[in-house]
Amino acid sequence: MHKSTYRWARRACVAAAVSMFCAGSTWAAVTEADAAKLGAELTPVGAEKAGNADGSIPEWTGGEMTAPAGWAVGQPRPDPYAAEQPLLTIDASNVEQHKQFLSAGQIALLQGIDGYSMQVFPTHRNCAFPEVVYERTKQNATTAKLGAAGWGLETATPSGVPFPIPQNGAEAIWNHKLRWSGAGRTETYATIFSEPGGRKPVPLVQKQWTLTPFGDERETTLAEGGIEYKLLNEVVSPAARVGELILLHYFLNKSNDAWLYFPGQRRVRRSPTFAYDNPVPGYENLLMVDQYPMYSGAMDRYDFKLIGKQEMYVTYNTFRFNDTSLKFADIMKPLAPQRDLIRYEKHRVWKVEATIKSGMRHLFPKREFYLDEDTWAMLQSDLYDAQGKIWRVMESYPYTAWELGACVYQGYTSYDLNVGRYMADNMPQEGKVDWLAGKNGDIDPKKFDANQLRRVGSR
Repeated sequence: MHKSTYRWARRACVAAAVSMFCAGSTWAAVTEADAAKLGAELTPVGAEKAGNADGSIPEWTGGEMTAPAGWAVGQPRPDPYAAEQPLLTIDASNVEQHKQFLSAGQIALLQGIDGYSMQVFPTHRNCAFPEVVYERTKQNATTAKLGAAGWGLETATPSGVPFPIPQNGAEAIWNHKLRWSGAGRTETYATIFSEPGGRKPVPLVQKQWTLTPFGDERETTLAEGGIEYKLLNEVVSPAARVGELILLHYFLNKSNDAWLYFPGQRRVRRSPTFAYDNPVPGYENLLMVDQYPMYSGAMDRYDFKLIGKQEMYVTYNTFRFNDTSLKFADIMKPLAPQRDLIRYEKHRVWKVEATIKSGMRHLFPKREFYLDEDTWAMLQSDLYDAQGKIWRVMESYPYTAWELGACVYQGYTSYDLNVGRYMADNMPQEGKVDWLAGKNGDIDPKKFDANQLRRVGSR
């Protein structure tokens, strides 16, 4: 950690007077007195309410969750901050001046990709959540527990942040994995793979149904069977892959289950390798299973260390980039997505370092995760190879879903520095998403049964 950032993180720990885990320290369990700070000097989900010393990060005052006048669900989302101009643009020529607010992966992209830049705009702490999330977060603060192995989730109340005052890296990662986005969603999206030589990419378009029981405010206990979430994915195009299906069950205390259906074989097969660092089928070896979306799956192969907080330039309020009226050709360029469409702001983030456990293996022995303090969403991830060099760099694209009452992200990009390619996944452009599908009962739970998958696949 940069020296000035480390000093800032230590001051933040003392000033907040909470038993958070900072570099080189261990702490006792969260007390009632600590939990009482939620909604006081801390926001209801555990961020620091106060702004930073120079005012570049403002105070959190409750968020800005009211939709712009005239907007209706289903329409392209207008950018509330469209009139703002960048405060600065970072590129290879001035990256050294700003590196204290950048991750190692961001620096590698700025220095290694021709024309890569980051436009930094004024910071808005506009994110908030429904009141039920705040109530249950306060309850979780003193009751949520990890399992005996130190990585699975033993108990937590749904719809709340499990560990708003995290004591270790695993707790912080669970806050990301169970960040609140409602009971489930449906979406049509595209995956874009950059092509060597600048050839025009062919989008992989898919329909997806996602059921997230931990985000269902009607639930008061963890889902039966220890389910984290369920996902069903169907390929819409290109024609050669139409009808391919993937069914995934993610769990709180074990690795995920997966079933695949390929129309040419006309049968469903269980996939014991759809986990960890195995490649996602059909993704041109540019994405491993636990990179989706940013990070997922069982956490048993890593030790997670909570490094502390730091100020950082991260993707935020990316309304312009997520505009569903844009065409893929407008945004997906040969080396990186169109740079002036992606907004960055300075925010405080939690840094978590994951290192491979002794006796375990993974293609990425070390990963560095950066979690937004206001939402717990993972905004940046740097992945290292066995030689300690950055291999892949990932970022997500958050925006406000006013109809849901939360800041969310769908899309994310993964850059592979070794092969000089990138992939952009869950891209909403030319697509759509319904964040209220789970709440409104528009997702049939039977869709996520392997036997039902066989019937769907044989249509």
